[in-house]
Amino acid sequence: MTFTKVRLWTVEEYHRMIEAGILTPSDRVELLQGQIVRMSPQLPPHASTTQRTARYLDRLLAEYAYVRMQLPVTLKPNSEPEPDIAIVRFDLKEYVDRHPAPDDISLIIEVADTSLQDDRTIKAPLYARAGIPEYWILDVNTRQVYVFRDPQEDGYTQEVVLTEENTLSPIAFPDISISFNQLFP
Repeated sequence: MTFTKVRLWTVEEYHRMIEAGILTPSDRVELLQGQIVRMSPQLPPHASTTQRTARYLDRLLAEYAYVRMQLPVTLKPNSEPEPDIAIVRFDLKEYVDRHPAPDDISLIIEVADTSLQDDRTIKAPLYARAGIPEYWILDVNTRQVYVFRDPQEDGYTQEVVLTEENTLSPIAFPDISISFNQLFP
């Protein structure tokens, strides 16, 4: 039996493929741990929850941070996911010459309709290794929010599951209270 070695890609190589037209926006892919992975299609509950959450957070955090929806973040050396929502610090150039990096990111939110398992087992460790201080998963099927905090090299040490009746203040914005019932349509 012969084994084929998997070729892992760096963020720089991934960008060169995009610049060369090898990868295009219609490919709907992201770079995760060196692998180019096809993103899941969005069903209406996912799309609606993402849009509603982004609008709500944009109103709440307008004076404190940018709310980016389905845009890349760079987690060098070999990941560039496109989270559903990323709360990032203001940048005078509005990230025209780079994507936000871990030091720019205070909160990442993924919306899970069919992707809950991957969001928990692939993306949570990825975001923890990058040092993202807080990561939430909005489960549209159960209307629950998985909250991950205290990132370490091997994952987040704190994980709690809350319901839509709960409110929570993000670590980066302790004076802002987010009502989870406002996140779900």
